[in-house]
Amino acid sequence: MPKRYRCRNPHSGIRQNRLKLSGPEWYYCEVIEMVYFTADMHFGHRAIINMQNRPFESVEEMDRVLLQNYNSVVRQNDTVYILGDICHHMKIEDADNLIRKMNGKKYLIIGNHDKKYDPRLFEDIRDFMKTSIDGCNFALMHYPMLSWPKKSSGGYQLHGHIHARMEYNEKNRAEGIRRYDVGVDANNFFPVSVKQIIDFFGEQVNIDDHDIV
Repeated sequence: MPKRYRCRNPHSGIRQNRLKLSGPEWYYCEVIEMVYFTADMHFGHRAIINMQNRPFESVEEMDRVLLQNYNSVVRQNDTVYILGDICHHMKIEDADNLIRKMNGKKYLIIGNHDKKYDPRLFEDIRDFMKTSIDGCNFALMHYPMLSWPKKSSGGYQLHGHIHARMEYNEKNRAEGIRRYDVGVDANNFFPVSVKQIIDFFGEQVNIDDHDIV
């Protein structure tokens, strides 16, 4: 359920879906806690700029822009699922300090480059996770999967690892496959919201009739 706060200014920066006047100055603000997904930031990885043709002049610029983009979308009360490879070629102390700067309640799905970060920085750390959001089922893994729980009944599989572009997600949609690369390379270097993913696939029905419980 959305949380409700009493606030003076209806434009105070709190994300609201309803305002109710409660006197000459006070409003009740209903706050929506958003859910986001991201992957494959590769903070600290200088070589990834050339490997993936990222539009940055230096690793310092890349790290700064990726963190800025992330925090411009994710707020402290939001939930974000990070599907692996937060950092690479970065000391564990520096990695932990960077993760502390990232907003939101963070869940980590471990990628092949992830270190043993401070577990207190995350709500949970797993290799694979299933979650249901607003009646939609999501299977979360660092790697793309050929089959996943609830696939034939409209479930989504979200992943990273392959550093795809949006064309990959569009091809999956055209082929009736609800698989989506949430990595930054496929999403203009921003996290992607659960609403964006659901809207992207629309009313598509999965053409594969096989399923896993």
